[in-house]
Amino acid sequence: MTLKMTGLDPKQQAILGAAWSAFATYGFRKTSMDDIARGTGMSRPALYLHFKNKDAIFRALVTVYNAEACENLRAALAGQGTLETRLLAAFQAQVGPAVEAMLTSPHGLEVFEAGMNAAAEDIEAGEAAFRAIYADWLEAEAAAGRISLTGPSAEIARTICAALKGLKHTSGDFATYQAGVRQLAKLLGAALTPR
Repeated sequence: MTLKMTGLDPKQQAILGAAWSAFATYGFRKTSMDDIARGTGMSRPALYLHFKNKDAIFRALVTVYNAEACENLRAALAGQGTLETRLLAAFQAQVGPAVEAMLTSPHGLEVFEAGMNAAAEDIEAGEAAFRAIYADWLEAEAAAGRISLTGPSAEIARTICAALKGLKHTSGDFATYQAGVRQLAKLLGAALTPR
């Protein structure tokens, strides 16, 4: 998974990049601060000047990921194409890179499960931001007459995020996940298209 990490100093970028590589290679639990320090080419004491522990590093990764995903999600929803095409692009922008990393790394699932303990509040803040983006988009599209809402926009947004989360947890591989996301975009595109 590659993140832009804009706004971070180069050392923080290096630390987060090395941490993600170590987590994917060894798993979250087995990755040590020494592993991350080695990956950055700095000493462990120098690493501690930037992050208190590996939970703090994981929280920073989640924060960076959420910011980038929100930006990409807004751009996808504002893009060109059919409703289905924009929804598919939005779903891929929101969770595609993370799920691909999770389903293709031998330690991906363990990293994300351990991360729920380390960064549960940060993960929920990202989910809330995604729901808000979908809800705002649904309201704007309905006001412009481009979609027909099947219920309150906040409830539809919650359902979208819950469906994506369900696909993530029930797909055994990335190809299966992608097929499910395509199906979800078709279903929602059809349901929201004005009649």
